[in-house]
Order: sequence, then C-alpha cells, then structure tokens
Amino acid sequence: MATRFQQFYEKHAVPKLMEQFKYKNIHQVPKFEKVVVNRGLGEAATNAKALESSIAEIAAITGQRPVVTRAKKAIAGFKIRAGMPVGMMVTLRRDRMYAFLDRLINFALPRIRDFRGVNPKAFDGRGNYTLGIKEQLIFPEIDYDSIDQIRGLDISIVTTARTDEEGRALLKAMGMPFRES
Repeated sequence: MATRFQQFYEKHAVPKLMEQFKYKNIHQVPKFEKVVVNRGLGEAATNAKALESSIAEIAAITGQRPVVTRAKKAIAGFKIRAGMPVGMMVTLRRDRMYAFLDRLINFALPRIRDFRGVNPKAFDGRGNYTLGIKEQLIFPEIDYDSIDQIRGLDISIVTTARTDEEGRALLKAMGMPFRES
C-alpha cells in the first residue's frame, strides 16, 4: 500500500516534472532514493543518559531505531577515545521514507518559529538536499516535558536527480517550502 505522499508524487509531481523538463520516459523523472537523519552527540562520550534519550527521540521521530556511530580516532583535545559513541544515524527507504518526508514537509517545518522557508541553495551539486534542524521539538512525536535538552539534527534527502535544478523542482513539486532568494 503506497503512502499518501507517494501517491501524490506519482499523480501530481511526475506529470509536472515530465512537462517541465521534457522527459520522454517516465523513468527519467527524479525520485527519492533515501533520507538519512543524523545527530552528532559530543557529550555522549561523558553522558550516557544523553545517548539513550537521543536514541529514543530519533526512534520516535523516524519510526526506526538509529545506529550509534563511534569515533574512528582518538582526539585528546575533545577527550574522545577511539570507539566512543559520538553520534547516531538512521537511513529511511521506501514507505518509511515517504511517511517521514510527509510529516517533515507538512507538519514539522511549519511549526518552526518565525519560519520563512528552507534555504534553496543547500544542494550538493548532484540534486541531493541537506537540511539542518535546530531543535527536535518541531516534530509532533516529541513531548516537550519528556526532553532533557534541546538538540538539533541533520536531514539529507538523496534523490536520483542529476542536477540541483532537477532536485529543487522535485522537492518544490512535493511541497517543500523554499525561501524566496
């Protein structure tokens, strides 16, 4: 069963993009490959409670348990040894990816205080978009009273678009609220 967001992509975005870029084949239309949600936790080396609460928050936001990332090298200035937990990440694909993007674009982003739109220039040159969020409270799954500290997270949206222009058109067709430059 396709999600509401995936059905919107197939019924509205694909015809719009085919007309805009003059694609001859439906398989040329850019689509979403995966979404990676990442959070760096510098204090996790000294505070195990921060790591556990972050795992619970990311799992609630994405619907999938995150993988803990560990330091590859020791850095004495930051009091980090090799193998210490320094962050976490989740890779979402297929239905969970579409459900997460639906919640992000339609519910979470409009809840940001003084929101004027996301940066239209945060593309990597190959049609992939990365977005930084300063606080986890914008997601409806997070209860304000249950958090111990406000932490941010990074969201990378990986597409099959070949250029930034195609990636921007795909996200715009799906309702991503870009800021006017």
